[in-house]
Order: sequence, then C-alpha cells, then structure tokens
Amino acid sequence: MNLEQYLPALLFILVGFGVGVAPQIIGYILGPNRPDAAKNSPYECGFEAFEDARMKFDVRYYLVAILFILFDLEIAFLVPWAVALKDVGFLGFMDVMIFLAILVLGFVYMWKKGALEWE
Repeated sequence: MNLEQYLPALLFILVGFGVGVAPQIIGYILGPNRPDAAKNSPYECGFEAFEDARMKFDVRYYLVAILFILFDLEIAFLVPWAVALKDVGFLGFMDVMIFLAILVLGFVYMWKKGALEWE
C-alpha cells in the first residue's frame, strides 16, 4: 500500500475540514459573548408566541413544496437540452416533447385534484 498515492485525497479532506471548522472555532474564541434578555428570548416575528412551536403543519404545505421542487427540476433538465438542441436532432427534440407532455399531464391532474388550492 503506497501512502503517497492517497496524499492528494487526504490533503483535500484536511483542507476541507479546516475551511469548515476553523472559522467556527475562531468566531467562538474571538467573538463577543454579551447575552441579555432580548438575545436569549425566542424570535417569533416581533410578537409573543401564541402557539406551541411544535404544532403540526398542514399537509398541503409539504405538497406544494414537493410540487415546486418537481417543476423546478424540470428546468434543470431543459437547460442542457436547450443548449445542445442542434446536436440532439429531431429524436432529442421529440424525447423532450414527450417529457414535457408527461409533466403537463401531471400538472393538469394535480390541478383537477385540487392539490394547488390553498385555503
């Protein structure tokens, strides 16, 4: 086993660890520590808390968040396709049109089911 072979990887890990941990340690050592009642109080948008912080969220919140991520990822697939449109040819164009058709059908289905309604 040749250790020189792993030296670049170990150096990369050590530098990454140092960049992540060193600023936190330096901030903890050099940063001021003057707590008062306002700093130690929980932040609740400028007014007193009126409910438990561990209350359950409505499922629709998570559904809308997941749908946003789904349609946001669609753009991640469309940008490389648009850049290489001349290279992919007609077959690549039709593949993306099928992909978009499936997404549109899913969007219409969600709309009809009321997944995008917010009360």
